[in-house]
Amino acid sequence: MPTLVLRNPITPDEAPKAEAAGAEAKSQPEAPKAEAPTGWKVRRVAPPDQTFIDPPLRKTRDQRDQKAAAEIQPPIDGTHGGGGGGGGNGGSGSFHKRFGPENATEKLAAGQRVVRRNLSLVMVLTVATNMLVLAIPIYLFQISDRVLTSRSLDTLIMLTIVIAGAVVLQSILDAIRRMMLMRTAVEIAAKLGAPILSAAAHASLNSNGREYQTLGDLQQIRSFLTGGTLLAFLDVPFAPLFITAIFLVHPNLGMIVVATALVLFVIAMVNQKITAKPFASASQSQSLANLHLDSMSRNSQVINALAMIPELVSIWGRDTAASLQAQVRAQDRNVMSATVSRGVRLLTQVGMLGWGAYLAILGEITGGMVIAASIIAGRALAPIEGAIEGWNGFLLSRNAYGRISALLRGATARHEKLLLPDPRGRLDVERLLYVPGGTKQVILNGISFHLDPGDTLAVIGNSGAGKTTLGKMLVGSIIPTSGNVRLDLMDLRNWEPRQLGLNIGYLPQDVQLFPGTIKENIARMQGDADDADVYRAAVLADVHDMIASLPQGYETVVSVDGSPLSGGQKQRVGLARAFFGSPKLLVLDEPNSNLDAAGDKALMRAIGQAKEQGITVVVITQKTSLLPAVEKIMMLADGNIALFGYRNDVMQRLSELKNRLPGASGPTPPAKGDTP
Repeated sequence: MPTLVLRNPITPDEAPKAEAAGAEAKSQPEAPKAEAPTGWKVRRVAPPDQTFIDPPLRKTRDQRDQKAAAEIQPPIDGTHGGGGGGGGNGGSGSFHKRFGPENATEKLAAGQRVVRRNLSLVMVLTVATNMLVLAIPIYLFQISDRVLTSRSLDTLIMLTIVIAGAVVLQSILDAIRRMMLMRTAVEIAAKLGAPILSAAAHASLNSNGREYQTLGDLQQIRSFLTGGTLLAFLDVPFAPLFITAIFLVHPNLGMIVVATALVLFVIAMVNQKITAKPFASASQSQSLANLHLDSMSRNSQVINALAMIPELVSIWGRDTAASLQAQVRAQDRNVMSATVSRGVRLLTQVGMLGWGAYLAILGEITGGMVIAASIIAGRALAPIEGAIEGWNGFLLSRNAYGRISALLRGATARHEKLLLPDPRGRLDVERLLYVPGGTKQVILNGISFHLDPGDTLAVIGNSGAGKTTLGKMLVGSIIPTSGNVRLDLMDLRNWEPRQLGLNIGYLPQDVQLFPGTIKENIARMQGDADDADVYRAAVLADVHDMIASLPQGYETVVSVDGSPLSGGQKQRVGLARAFFGSPKLLVLDEPNSNLDAAGDKALMRAIGQAKEQGITVVVITQKTSLLPAVEKIMMLADGNIALFGYRNDVMQRLSELKNRLPGASGPTPPAKGDTP
């Protein structure tokens, strides 16, 4: 088993002091907070009920150490490396207690608690509003049977004042519960928006990016919370209250309403059965259409240049038409169910009036009771009808919640990592194996190599050799099936993600810029980036003169597809973005694929300046023009290292292999048994 050697950033002069501090910590395990020894990492700790957000820009270690409160965690036994799981700088029993996991499931649970808490209050208000709804029927009953017969103005005035107050109070309470639901929707968006986007960004690395549409599902839930459908569902449980009131008027009238309610519930169940599948099909087809639309928006130049508009519009139209057809089928069935339920309710009110009049003729009830019972029956059946009409929204919201829940529950819990000293740039790749999920194809097969800080390496090889996959693994975008990528002896997965990203520069093969200014893109969309850092990155990438030649310079606004910049200009801006923040590891994937001769020279100067800055550079290329700018070359063939060594040695080896095979048109891997 290989031995991992972790070196503490303590100078030789300070070693005796550190050993003395360790002995004192051992004898006094609960030592009070003290000043940190030189080279130790100082970690600012947020209160348990607050979220700590690191500043978006890299600062020097001295600047970070001067911020706010600091806490030192002494080693358990006073020696460095002590404590399992404590890392190279020692462990403590309180470490995992202080830095718990950033769990998306907990965010989902927090959102659920918000909904349950607010809905509980809304239900209290709903009880009050439904009780106050009875004020109008009672008023009509009293007017018909008491005021008109007694001709008492005092009774009329008092009844009117009381009922008017009840109506005003009912309106106020109804407005309050609607506002509470609106604020619940806003709070849900605030709590779940960032976790959903973060989980979607991580999940999309191994998919087609469909997870980003989950933000639309959050909007669907917000619409359901603020719409009238939810209120109808909340009012349904109070239908038995109104039916009981009708039974108190006369049992026959109560039986009519009960029979109608049962019919409406049957209609609701049938409606759910016949609309669930079409609505699901419509949602799926619409998602596909949205994916095609997003692809078209990101590739508008290619679409126009290759005259692909009719074909892509046809594909989008096909998916949209399928979605619309499924929606029409579902809505037709939903409308039919709603129409039948409305007809049943109206016929019930007619029956209530007719049968009530018959009972009044028999002298069993009064005319006021008939009118009051009819109004109460309408109030009892209206929520059921509203729930049927809004069933589509309920199904869409339920499915949306299911997708959000699946995304957040499936997100890997990310433990807050120990902040290490900034890396120097040493890169170790150990037995790297990658087999994409669901396949048996080996893309990388046991690759191992080592680079010291400031080394420059060119990775060459034919298409499909695994070069781009290797580059993505070096920056942590793809997790290897087995093996390790270590930066300064620490596996990339054990670095704090934000700190790792600030110390890595990456230029992908397909450079994508974000909507915004060139300055914002170079600064990695960090709004408070220092102009000096942006300028420094542009100078290191040798792109400042090109940007200065633009009419708006660094304030030039670029769109999603990068316009008005050319392909080469986009690539050079992407190179400056990779240099931003003084990274210690720079990975460039085909950095000169869109560059002209002048751009090639600028790129070579940039690589030279990176070497002078002590940055470890890995260049993935198929062009020999960049090879003079690097010290080492690695040739990949079918996921294996065919050649690896210093540039002159590898070039000589390639020349010998080419002389053996005079018909070869390019670099040829060594024959079986040959060694680099």
